Amino acid sequence: MEKNRAALCVQLFLSFAKIGAFTFGGAYAMIPLIRREAALRHKWVEEKEILDMVVVSESTPGPIAINTATFVGQRVAGFPGALWATLGVVTPSFCIIFLLSSVLRQFQEIAAVKYAFWGVRAAVLSLIFSALVSMAKQCPKNTFSYVLAGASFLAVAAFGASPVVVLLACALTGLAAALLGRGEGKA
Repeated sequence: MEKNRAALCVQLFLSFAKIGAFTFGGAYAMIPLIRREAALRHKWVEEKEILDMVVVSESTPGPIAINTATFVGQRVAGFPGALWATLGVVTPSFCIIFLLSSVLRQFQEIAAVKYAFWGVRAAVLSLIFSALVSMAKQCPKNTFSYVLAGASFLAVAAFGASPVVVLLACALTGLAAALLGRGEGKA
């Protein structure tokens, strides 16, 4: 591997390890950090590409954060970059879970630990909301998009529809709208 690519792989690993180590609450909580590291700080990808990567990551099997890290790494340094970015994002979680699993049962009933987890949940909620706001800014601003987003939310949140089915239905609906609106320039 050439020297420049090796340096990029080290940067990818360290950046995604930092994201993996300091993000609680799963992939949606990681999206603002991935955006900041990959698009704003290192300028590995365009900011608008992050939304596309998240959409594709959500559409493919596997955790969104891992898939997004893989996409960013591949874009930056090919297969080695994808490998090192992926390893970077999963290594901290693996180590933390491995260490905590052995001691968590002993401390889970302590009031301070319960309160700490309540605080972490509140922080995770704010990170997920931040990701929502960031992604909403990148989405098209038209009636079709708003109706599709609202219907998707209701289908999943109120009626318990499978997110995978809703995602596929939205993809097909968007594709149909683009094909039908091509002649009119509305898509």
